[in-house]
Amino acid sequence: MKTDKTMWQPKNDPRVKFYDDRIELTTMPHTDLWQRTYYHFRNDNAPMLLMKTAEKFFSFTVKTTFISSHRFDQCGIIVYFDSENWLKASAEYENEKMQHLGSVVTVNGYSDWATTEADAKIRQIWYRLSRREDDFCIECSFDGVTFSQMRICHMPNAVGEVPFGIYAASPEQSSFTAIFSDMEISECKWRAHEGQPPDVE
Repeated sequence: MKTDKTMWQPKNDPRVKFYDDRIELTTMPHTDLWQRTYYHFRNDNAPMLLMKTAEKFFSFTVKTTFISSHRFDQCGIIVYFDSENWLKASAEYENEKMQHLGSVVTVNGYSDWATTEADAKIRQIWYRLSRREDDFCIECSFDGVTFSQMRICHMPNAVGEVPFGIYAASPEQSSFTAIFSDMEISECKWRAHEGQPPDVE
């Protein structure tokens, strides 16, 4: 997929540069995405670039390259319906030893956060987002070949067009440039379940 800027709709005025083989997105300080849970604040100003599709079965893969060095700096993939319904996956810098590799699902105005620790020396991560109707799977890879499941979730707003894409954020007083490349939209690589049949509702 060529990074044609006509495909993307910017949100929250990201500082962005388009090239034939990549997109560079530079964050502004105090930008973030979170709703209520635990911290009791609401942030909805992270810069993002979104595109839309009504395709009910697809996968979106992207490579992220980043040199973040300030607490909570992050970049990754996102599905964004509105301020209270979205999901994201990213690596979030913590300190010189570790970063949080994880995902946030926000439904009806409340966020969760599922994470695992990753070495702070990791500077490249591939993400793959897959949709099967109103269910989603997020995977990550450190080599672009072998992907590991991070999350399966349900998004009740996913009944038609889905706005999805890339984002970056710097929740504190910092800024960095995230590079997004090797982007691909493909047939859904998250295969249909072949085990227990679904319940009859």
